[in-house]
Amino acid sequence: MYTPKRMTALSAAGMSAALLLTACGGGGEDLTGPAEGEGGDNKEINIALIAWEEGIATTAMWEVILEELDYDVTVTDVDVAPMYQGAANGDVDLFLDTWLPITHSDYWEDYGDQLEDLGVWYDNAVLTITVPTYMEDVNSIADLTDHAEELGGQIIGIDPGAGLTRVTKEEAMPGYGLDEDFELVESSTAAMLAELDSAIAEEEPIVVTLWRPHPAYAQHDLKDLEDPEGLMGDAEQIHAVGRDGFSEEYPELSEWIGNWEMTDDELASLEVLTVGEGVDDPQAGARTWLSENPEFLERTLGEAAEGLEF
Repeated sequence: MYTPKRMTALSAAGMSAALLLTACGGGGEDLTGPAEGEGGDNKEINIALIAWEEGIATTAMWEVILEELDYDVTVTDVDVAPMYQGAANGDVDLFLDTWLPITHSDYWEDYGDQLEDLGVWYDNAVLTITVPTYMEDVNSIADLTDHAEELGGQIIGIDPGAGLTRVTKEEAMPGYGLDEDFELVESSTAAMLAELDSAIAEEEPIVVTLWRPHPAYAQHDLKDLEDPEGLMGDAEQIHAVGRDGFSEEYPELSEWIGNWEMTDDELASLEVLTVGEGVDDPQAGARTWLSENPEFLERTLGEAAEGLEF
């Protein structure tokens, strides 16, 4: 969740909604015209994308699903504040990555009455302190105090400006008495993942700051440490959100999104194929994932899944 990309987007929160209009095609052109399909849905749709891992993955997935169902899909890259402004103004139709009740609470307070909450598709969005599963004696954050020496007194973190870094340093470490024996190593997400990959390859002890959803959970056997004091914060939900009037203009799609749920394993494996190391075509990765997960299509799309091939 709190990757450098996410923090960059959040730091751009003051950008004007005019940037969104430019991204949508210039001149304030309305991209949400009345092209009705035979089944009742408007067949033109503009999906806003903020470049966070789960957003890239799920937007690519829905983009290829809808294209197979003969929708004309436009994906608009934008930052967080213009996204909410643009959706509230009707300049984009759909956004798949609203975090509530905490991360996007300010935006929801400002714009929620001009938007439609289409449902929760993931309910385990959490900040974590994590170890490989082979570290059998470490099961809670409090256990780390007994393993400071073998861990070299280091918790491997991400960039200094991330919310995950702040919560770990200001809440979890002092709350569990880790600040005397441990240093939080602040670097970048890429550096943290490189350290994790290297340690696991050698089956060495390591503890990292991480978050769900993340593709690392599909790539390695990992264990989130128990947080009995709740100092890393409660789990959040990820919602799909439409502009005002969305469900009326897209009744079928609204029903499919209402059916949409993803498990940790499903989302992590989708992310590996769409935002994982070396991926340069998220849509191709999404097609591969969908071809390997027909049961997901059946439970989400119902009868509309019949005959779809990826």
